[in-house]
Amino acid sequence: MTSRLNITLRKGFHREQNIMRIEFDYHVHIIDVLRKKTTATWSKTMGCWYMTEKDFDLNFFLKLFQDSASIFFSEQECPEDKIKQKRLQLPGHYPYRNRIQLPRGYMELLKQKRYSESTIKTYSAYFKDYIHYFASRDLTDIKTEEINDYILLLIRQKNMSGSEQNQRINSIKFYYEKVLGREKQLIKIERPRKEKNLPDTLSKTEIQNILRSISNVKHRCLLELIYSAGLRRNEVLNLKINDVDSKRMLIKIRGGKGKKDRYSLLSANVLIHLREYFMAYKPSKWLFEGQNGQQYSSTSITRVFKKSAGKAGIKKRVHLHMLRHSFATHLLEQGTNLRVIQSLLGHENIQTTEIYTHVSNLEIGKVINPIDEIISSK
Repeated sequence: MTSRLNITLRKGFHREQNIMRIEFDYHVHIIDVLRKKTTATWSKTMGCWYMTEKDFDLNFFLKLFQDSASIFFSEQECPEDKIKQKRLQLPGHYPYRNRIQLPRGYMELLKQKRYSESTIKTYSAYFKDYIHYFASRDLTDIKTEEINDYILLLIRQKNMSGSEQNQRINSIKFYYEKVLGREKQLIKIERPRKEKNLPDTLSKTEIQNILRSISNVKHRCLLELIYSAGLRRNEVLNLKINDVDSKRMLIKIRGGKGKKDRYSLLSANVLIHLREYFMAYKPSKWLFEGQNGQQYSSTSITRVFKKSAGKAGIKKRVHLHMLRHSFATHLLEQGTNLRVIQSLLGHENIQTTEIYTHVSNLEIGKVINPIDEIISSK
């Protein structure tokens, strides 16, 4: 006589949801029933089959195995799942980051490879979150599936953008591939689909109103230079006095994105304002300096822009990068060659620049709306 099989049901927590763990010694019959008649899934991480609690029907489950297995229900949750559930509550301000030490070589290699200060700060913070989540584990033993589960959890819980998801993945891959020297194919983490968001822009009139609302010559020159040369925030803050070439009417951008130098336009009118600013403030090293000759802060320039936009009566949400987007869009509308715009912006790939063709009204403005003919024919 064949002995009855034993199945233990135990509540658990997996992938940010309550589940029912289905635990049993390996048997083809049980697996076959689970696959064909339930929504149960095998989890390599937990080492058992499971169903979401909302999909689990105990009476139906008992009927499935009434002739072949004895069902035991455990009120005690899996200890590992309790720990995992507790860790899901990631605090908004991440106080633990100050207490966590990065693995030896992580920070050193970031600096050796000359990553930007912004990237170093981001990678360090995100990898500390990763360490915190797997606090009781040896980082070298964590499997790819577990990393994927961690990223999936963050997507669901934090509603993070595709950009943040990529940065978090990169901070993890940097450790395993660069610090530990593992092969790339060992870390196969799902990447988000590239978001195809169109850039936010301002009209020429809106930019004019913003600039007119500014009485401080330094603040005005900052925003004028960003717009007139298509600069990123860090690029304008990193400008030095001798980067302004008034003879050739060019601005030299040193170490832009990707550590690449490039030239952009210097407006004759902006140059007049820059000379006024220079006489008034007499900067010594950086073109734009804060107190005590220090480099002007990124927080201050963002605050200046948003305050100026508010004074100009602009109601929509604004951000500093809109000036760079607007520069590219307005150049395109004036008929500037796309390759020239690519060079001025410092884009490595022309496809990055082509996104402005979807924002420009150069061609859209020529389209006759069919409703105009309908209305006019009444």
